[in-house]
Amino acid sequence: MKIKKEYIILAVIILSLLLYLSQRSTDRTLYQLPKMPEISNSDLSKIELAKNTTIVVLSKEDGKWTIGPKKYPADELKIKNMLDVIGKLSLTALVSQSKSYNRYHLDEDNRIKVKAFDKDKIRREFDIGKAAASFRHTFVKISGDERVFHARGSFRGKFDKTVEDLRDKTVLSFKINEIKEIRISKGKHKMAFNLTQPSKEVKQTENPDDSSQKTEPIKMLWQTAAGKNASSTKINRLLTTLSDLKCEEYVSGQDKDEWKEPIFTLLLKG
Repeated sequence: MKIKKEYIILAVIILSLLLYLSQRSTDRTLYQLPKMPEISNSDLSKIELAKNTTIVVLSKEDGKWTIGPKKYPADELKIKNMLDVIGKLSLTALVSQSKSYNRYHLDEDNRIKVKAFDKDKIRREFDIGKAAASFRHTFVKISGDERVFHARGSFRGKFDKTVEDLRDKTVLSFKINEIKEIRISKGKHKMAFNLTQPSKEVKQTENPDDSSQKTEPIKMLWQTAAGKNASSTKINRLLTTLSDLKCEEYVSGQDKDEWKEPIFTLLLKG
């Protein structure tokens, strides 16, 4: 009888443990993730990025993104990368409800606060923390919700930018095959090159009246102002460098009018 009682007690303990573990497991996953409907990039016209006391405002005007009150042209690819994250923000798991934001870099000193607008209406607002250890997720906090979530992707670096980082660094951009004339001057020294078309050469067949005579493909040549052939290889190399010329950074504190004596002057004509 004593043994029977022990078995009953043991069975009750086991059932209690199973019930506890089952309930505990259920409690751990019994939460709802905030719904984050997708937003089209074209629906957003302004982005505000705030980190500490620094606020960067990006605005879209006539289809082009600009930065701040001075309306610097923005790097379109970097803006697109931000818009893709904002519009497709996907929460995958609840991480914390403890409000210990500093461990996730979601505290006031480290977070990046993002606001995305459609005109004057806020369409999405959230804080970006550091990347998770796997670098496949980023810690985020949604406006109006004190919890910390995992968002799909490692994207803090796409938003952790200064005005200088976001400016379009393009100095020159053109199609090489559209350039027909180059003029270079340095002080009193000047050079000019023109893309010219040599005379057409026709291969003669045995029958001079044969209408099927073939014309050799025309190869354009670069020539100097004196009519001498120039090195097409060197000129094409120069044009390739200039066709997508970008600067490392912009000079600040000086106006364009202050630069009166250029070292070289280059004129390209199409």
